[in-house]
Amino acid sequence: MNNFILASASPRRKEIFKQIGIDIEVVESSIKENIRIDEEPEQIAMSLAFQKAIDVSNKVNNSIVIAADTIVVKENEIIGKPKNKLDARKTLQLLSGKKHDVITGFALIDNNRDIKVVDYELTEVYFKDLDADDIEAYLETYEYLDKAGSYAIQGKGSLLVKKINGCYFNVVGLPISKINDLFKNYFDISLL
Repeated sequence: MNNFILASASPRRKEIFKQIGIDIEVVESSIKENIRIDEEPEQIAMSLAFQKAIDVSNKVNNSIVIAADTIVVKENEIIGKPKNKLDARKTLQLLSGKKHDVITGFALIDNNRDIKVVDYELTEVYFKDLDADDIEAYLETYEYLDKAGSYAIQGKGSLLVKKINGCYFNVVGLPISKINDLFKNYFDISLL
């Protein structure tokens, strides 16, 4: 059995592994996230994930490290995590009735076999038209805290979403099906 390490403190990512029956150890990365604004959003997400994976893989032995970074993009502008409730309100108003992309860059590293894979997944998310009452009610859930785009699709944030095009788990924070495909192709491992 392979020893998997998740280079993320995200409880949502750990929960995805738990849902598919994989016990995963968490070792948080200590990198400082630096974003170069001249890069494409996909490159930024993959770069941050790779930096996290390298950082953690240097701390552990005999493990496969999985790192990810999820960003929300609307019209090529990155929407980060909200600083406060006012910031979250502005973000939800901006996303209301419109499409945005959720991009998760991820990196998989097996130091024993010197295998490193970096990729990303993109999901289109379409929000309903939200009125002020909807936004205020959602803000009162405090789900927006520490969430790119100021919402959690796996919680009450699902009520804000009209539809998605692509991988649901990517919006949660980890495109597990695509990761499994890459594990099979590059590591000869199946998560099934």
